[in-house]
Amino acid sequence: MTLLQVIGVEMSFYGVQALNGVDLAVAPHRITGLIGPNGAGKTTLFNCITGVVAPDRGRIVFAGDDIAGLRPDQVTRRGLARTFQIARGLPRLSVLENLMLYAGHQPGERLLPALLRPAAARRFEEMLIGRAVAVARRLNLFSLLANPASELSGGQKKLLEIGRVLMSEPKLILLDEPVAGVNPSLAREIGEHLKALAREGLTILLIEHHLDMVARLCDHVIVLAEGRRLAEGSFAAVAADAGVQEAYMGRRRQNIT
Repeated sequence: MTLLQVIGVEMSFYGVQALNGVDLAVAPHRITGLIGPNGAGKTTLFNCITGVVAPDRGRIVFAGDDIAGLRPDQVTRRGLARTFQIARGLPRLSVLENLMLYAGHQPGERLLPALLRPAAARRFEEMLIGRAVAVARRLNLFSLLANPASELSGGQKKLLEIGRVLMSEPKLILLDEPVAGVNPSLAREIGEHLKALAREGLTILLIEHHLDMVARLCDHVIVLAEGRRLAEGSFAAVAADAGVQEAYMGRRRQNIT
């Protein structure tokens, strides 16, 4: 059973082939790692899956529907959300406001209802506040709810990114380097949050260059190299693969652990 399936996806930029027929499948309710050397096509694949760019060829099937070519907002409404390498919270808004902003199914506001604040609008806002507070509590951001996002540390901004996608109530989240630039203790905390989310039924596909984190977190690992799937399996299995060792770390390196 798969929640996400990528079939023969190709993508090129100005004649340079970034993805060259990628095939992969992500099973539900577990953490899958996507690793590979710089330039392997990992972030480009994330961009294709989430609608940032449309692939030149291939299919992307999520929960039984082909989503290739859909806009990012359409992909998100279907239950697939992502984070970015650089946290994208709005710096002048508080943590609470950032979380509320990214909740799904926002009705929007017109001038008159915004001024009069009818009962339905108040109830919806109260519901959003409650959800944002719950997300902040689980990610240890509750004490920072009133702080502007600009005052957060790098690791706290990564947590806010995770909170942002949780507010959309996704089935699958794509995390692009969730612990890059984060101190070791907070990186471990982020890892524990991700494992808890997977235990609760969320599906996670993550790009990460910290291989110790991949080894601790991921139930399954997929290796990309030169825009193609090179290998997949447990972390131990792909780490022992000679082709992975050559492509990922170079001929001189004997293993990637």
